[in-house]
Amino acid sequence: MKKLLFVAVAVFTLLIISACSAATENSNKTSNKQSAASESPKILKGPNVTLVAEKGAQKLSSGVTVPVWTFNGSAPGPEIRVEKGQKVRVTLKNELPASISIHWHGYPVPNKMDGIPGVTQDAVAPGKSFTYEFIADKAGTYWYHSHQDSVNQVDRGLYGSFIVEDPAEKYDKDYTLMLDEWVTDKGQINSQIKTMTPGSQSKKNSKGSGMGSMPGMDMSGSDNGSSSDGNIDMGNMNMSGNMMKDNMSMYDLYTINGKSGNLVKPLAVTKGDKVRLRFINAGYLPHNIHIHGHSIKIIATDGQPVNNPQAIKNKVISIAPGERYDVSFVADNPGKWYVEDHGTAKGTDGMKALIDYEGSKTITDQPNANTQLPAINLANYGTNANPEFTLNQKYDVAYTMNLNAGMNENGMVYTINGKTFPKTEPIKVKSGDRVKIKLVNRDMMNNHPMHLHGQFFQLLSKDGKPVTGSPIYKDTLNVKPGETYEVAFLADNPGHWMFHCHDLHHANAGMVTEVTYTDFHPSYAPGSSSSNKPE
Repeated sequence: MKKLLFVAVAVFTLLIISACSAATENSNKTSNKQSAASESPKILKGPNVTLVAEKGAQKLSSGVTVPVWTFNGSAPGPEIRVEKGQKVRVTLKNELPASISIHWHGYPVPNKMDGIPGVTQDAVAPGKSFTYEFIADKAGTYWYHSHQDSVNQVDRGLYGSFIVEDPAEKYDKDYTLMLDEWVTDKGQINSQIKTMTPGSQSKKNSKGSGMGSMPGMDMSGSDNGSSSDGNIDMGNMNMSGNMMKDNMSMYDLYTINGKSGNLVKPLAVTKGDKVRLRFINAGYLPHNIHIHGHSIKIIATDGQPVNNPQAIKNKVISIAPGERYDVSFVADNPGKWYVEDHGTAKGTDGMKALIDYEGSKTITDQPNANTQLPAINLANYGTNANPEFTLNQKYDVAYTMNLNAGMNENGMVYTINGKTFPKTEPIKVKSGDRVKIKLVNRDMMNNHPMHLHGQFFQLLSKDGKPVTGSPIYKDTLNVKPGETYEVAFLADNPGHWMFHCHDLHHANAGMVTEVTYTDFHPSYAPGSSSSNKPE
């Protein structure tokens, strides 16, 4: 009897242990799925890639974990690397509770692959898929991100880097550093996620755009004065006479590749290495990047090469939202050296990484983020050489884009020639046109990093002075308060292309127009779905 009782107890104990073990295993599986976004972005070698959009939670810094929307379980999503000339095929699978898309930022894809809901495709609904296909014929540093409700979806992590490698370029170490800012206040995060998720808010409040960004309210009228529908563009003065400057203090934690402070992965090098750093600003604030201890060269901006760049030291590279800068240097100064953002905002001290030489034991220098250093001026950097365009040549289309801020009954709006999207007047071109655009920032308090889809433009002048250095070709240009730039491009990629501010708060509040080819006949027509939100 005792023997039978002992056996029964033993069996019961084994069952309990097995059940606990299974529960623990299942719990770990659930936990791993939720915390998968804590991992660093992986590198996916193309040309065939699958991206799965899903929820996650990410540890940004010690003690700070936030909910994120991810591609393949991380924010940023995987770094996609392909070789120049390959046919890229990226399948997007949406497992999120909201519609999404992918825009290939800076890459001149065919118009139907640009990923703009309501313009080039319908947003990809929950549970659905879409495949993007294009030829990677231009090497360089680019990135991808959702262009659906992008002020919120990019804010929550739906972005990643897209690198097109040129086999002729050889580097011993090649690192990508994606820069971003995050909100850590749980109340604001929850409010944003509620705004992003269909059915979680009343129709009355459905225009809200999360983190304090303004809904894009329509304005009409001239660049100054009242419009016929009562909106007012007041040269950046509000009704109390105070200047209207963005309040971005809610972004209190800055990251590199989704990590902040001591969680940022060091950049391992060996003495003698030829090193390439690819900086991508995925956030909404400019960052002044200083690379300690080395002479560097800016070899490309927005993926386009700089001609004969000179070596520089102890200067900052001001990288605006949407911009990319490629930097090279020779690892000739052993130690542990900082790469850091210079500034005084609360989160600045988290945006730093270490160049870590093999065998180095201690940090060679100390952060000096508060030190004032001069910024590199691209208008006179590098060496002049056969530019595609000049200031005084004949152009088929000339357009002036006055950038400003204003108010209406719902608050602040950001305008192009006094109007907000979709009432802004498109820039009409036809294939083969040479187009010159003057960008004038009349908003005396805020930066406007203007991003053109589908093509690159050349910088012609800054504040009336011709560019004297290397010909500079870009797709994103930061126009600071009071600045004026002239740029030019060849209309060689037919389509309907957005041209907007890449502080996506500003785009969401109206600072968007389009470059429209009059000889282009799209095969896409917007569906009946009301979920398309191109900004």
